[in-house]
Amino acid sequence: MNDSVRVLVVDDDPDVRDLLEDYLSEQGYEVTAVDSASVARESIDQAVPNVVLLDVGLPGEDGLSLARYIRESLDIAIIMISGAGETVDRIVGLEVGADDYVAKPFDLRELKARLKSVLRRYQSAALHNVPVTDTGTMKTRRVPVGERWLDLDSQQLFDEEGAEIPLTRMEFELLEVLVQRPNRPLTRDQLLSLTQNRDWNPYDRSVDIRIARLRRKIEPGSEKPRCLRTVRGVGYMYVPARLG
Repeated sequence: MNDSVRVLVVDDDPDVRDLLEDYLSEQGYEVTAVDSASVARESIDQAVPNVVLLDVGLPGEDGLSLARYIRESLDIAIIMISGAGETVDRIVGLEVGADDYVAKPFDLRELKARLKSVLRRYQSAALHNVPVTDTGTMKTRRVPVGERWLDLDSQQLFDEEGAEIPLTRMEFELLEVLVQRPNRPLTRDQLLSLTQNRDWNPYDRSVDIRIARLRRKIEPGSEKPRCLRTVRGVGYMYVPARLG
């Protein structure tokens, strides 16, 4: 099952690189291990991996900068690895587009489980990428969200001038679920179920952080969200509004 799964390990510690390369190769993954962001960029240009295991504290360009670069151009899984284990590192890592975060020292079996979990999310999203049916509340495939338009067919977000605003797969899934259920509060657990992402923990900040990123994209500069509203004690709700 893992024969076609390519893993890129980016870590400046040779012991960590060797450990991960040996272990994951034994598990059937195709592993490439590099020691810097610049070499990682070259490797990605040559062959796009399915998942990147990325150390935060790289020399030169750090892991957060590389994660941001990857997320802006590719829809692949990113797991951040850090020796700090601080909450702020985890939050910043997720803010720049990482899918998960593991602190050193880590258990190899836990890392493998997280790797499989992240890959399942992407594989599940691809399998469930089917046209949205008319629910009676939406009559168009292009939906106004905040100051943007969401195209449900192409899975793209556009501004008023027609320029695309990049969305990650997880961000699109969350936004799609919300706009299909206007004026209906959804709990974090419901959002996880409806997006097929049951491997997320509804009690961590994964959903909250992605909602915060979406708000910045659809209502830039707004201090009070009008489109994706927080329903205290419940979760989040999409409130339709016309552009202009």
